[in-house]
Amino acid sequence: MPCEEQMVQTLKEYGHRPTPQRLMILSAVRHSQDHVTAAEVLEQVKESYSFIDLSTVYRTLDMLKQMRLVSETDMGSGRYAYEWLGQDRHHHLICNGCDRIELLVDEFLRSLGTSISESYGFEADMDHVVLFGRCRDCEGESE
Repeated sequence: MPCEEQMVQTLKEYGHRPTPQRLMILSAVRHSQDHVTAAEVLEQVKESYSFIDLSTVYRTLDMLKQMRLVSETDMGSGRYAYEWLGQDRHHHLICNGCDRIELLVDEFLRSLGTSISESYGFEADMDHVVLFGRCRDCEGESE
């Protein structure tokens, strides 16, 4: 099934109308190669639909976050960034020393989520986690 048809079907399954604006916003996040801010999504969508505003982008991103199709994360910049949550979940390690970002595979946090559930009866949202600390190189510099 083509990507656009899948997005329409997914929105309908969740009871949302697949408006052109929603589809453009969803497409902008889904096809981005990196995390994107709401302002970046707005600029991309405005290239083909100039009547969109930032409040529509934020409302749609919030809806997509509630549907667990996108993640909303502060990657250390003080601004939220959004990323498509595909089948392969991943997380990030961000160094406070050099700002390097490393991908962390989901299997490390999946077991943590299971342990939290078993110990506390709490279902943690582990879709997209960012951990801040110091990388090996920066830790070595401080010794």
